[in-house]
Amino acid sequence: MKELIEYIARSIADDPAAVVVTETQEEDRVVIRLEVAPDDKGKVIGRQGRVVQAMRTLLRVAAVKKGVRVNLEIP
Repeated sequence: MKELIEYIARSIADDPAAVVVTETQEEDRVVIRLEVAPDDKGKVIGRQGRVVQAMRTLLRVAAVKKGVRVNLEIP
């Protein structure tokens, strides 16, 4: 799941080298944290948050297949 988010974010960002994705286990869910360059944050979030919502939807589908709960955070 981490690889999926990393691939999408690197494809969208102007500075793909600045994309950092970390995956941690918290209680009963997996938390994926996506960090990008400040200039790319708007692109990753998208208008009205549509891009990040699409990424979260894809994560949910992948999580259901694995039988886990997942949460995407962009600090």
